[in-house]
Amino acid sequence: MIVTVVADVLGAPNNGTTIAALNLMQTLSSKGHTVRCVCPDKDKKGKKGFYVMPVMTFGPFQRIVDHNEVVLAKADLMEIGRAIKDVDEVHVMMPFTLGRVAAKLAFKLGIPCSAGFHVQAENVTSHFFNFMGSARVNRFVYQNFYNQLYRYVDAVHYPTQFIRDVFEKTVHAKTNGYVISNGVSSDFHRLDVERESPFDKKFTILCTGRYSKEKRQDLLIRAWGASKHRDDIQVVFAGEGPRIRQLEKLAAKNNVKPIFRYFDRAGLVKMINMSDLYVHTSYAEIEAISCLEAFSCGVVPVINNSPLSATRYFALEDTNLFRMNNYKELSKRIDYWFEHPDEKKALAKRYEEYGNHFLFEKCMDQMELMIKETAALKEKKMKQAEENKK
Repeated sequence: MIVTVVADVLGAPNNGTTIAALNLMQTLSSKGHTVRCVCPDKDKKGKKGFYVMPVMTFGPFQRIVDHNEVVLAKADLMEIGRAIKDVDEVHVMMPFTLGRVAAKLAFKLGIPCSAGFHVQAENVTSHFFNFMGSARVNRFVYQNFYNQLYRYVDAVHYPTQFIRDVFEKTVHAKTNGYVISNGVSSDFHRLDVERESPFDKKFTILCTGRYSKEKRQDLLIRAWGASKHRDDIQVVFAGEGPRIRQLEKLAAKNNVKPIFRYFDRAGLVKMINMSDLYVHTSYAEIEAISCLEAFSCGVVPVINNSPLSATRYFALEDTNLFRMNNYKELSKRIDYWFEHPDEKKALAKRYEEYGNHFLFEKCMDQMELMIKETAALKEKKMKQAEENKK
């Protein structure tokens, strides 16, 4: 097959959607398919198979975009046309301008198209006038996603059943959905590593994710500050993002000193295996590969029990959850696991086995199958497109 992947954002692998796009392209290429990519990354210009779009500007909202270190593509219709010419299938990663234009053009030309669902409404509204908690505004965002993208595609990839149910219920429409985890690389497994300082002498808690408002790292900082065992704990925030200064100030206020650090894959695997507990603080989450990676290495998680997060469904016991956005209960959960090492060890084995359900290779086989089944519609769609021209 010839497949064109359309990514409004494709830069450093420091966010879930970029990683999902890179993984999909690499997997399809390794399986013998020809992969093209439409994206705004200037460093891809001139490279075979890449069609580089200009960068969009947002006028008075540019400061918000820059603050979040995001580069979004502006659609060049002629270049998109060249990128999808004679392809068997188009796969759109995000419901923004580039993806929308590509999906509508594919629809018009009779080219089969699928789209991933990697953006929650809250990922958008958390950055604009603090509308993250507004059900009405979030409904509007989802309806806009449907009207401008998902109604034009032949299949939708949902990383979890949770987000499929939320979206279809909100827009009052059924989609041809495929529920497929983004998958966990086999690199993430239990290792016998020698702990480095300060992790050799401290109960180490890991929290992985972009430093942004909806990720709620502030909850862990407050919980650590309130813990009975505060002086025996070290927290590591693995990631990067725009809210690091706010988090550093909050840590100082709570008399704790977390480590903020971005890790490459090998470094992250090692860091997970040096950790005693994984805390997932995010308020809104479609899947949370970071949590899957942690418990695939046998690290017990404690998860924010938010109705906007699919991650809560990974809890095997009540003690793996804390009440939504309640840092005091999170602090109690941390103290509990600090004080019950034998119970934690037994649960870690269960989680390690549970991680086998999300193996990357199995998930990528399912993604390839979805794309093949979508591409099989090509003859029918091309005929329909020709009839529409008459």
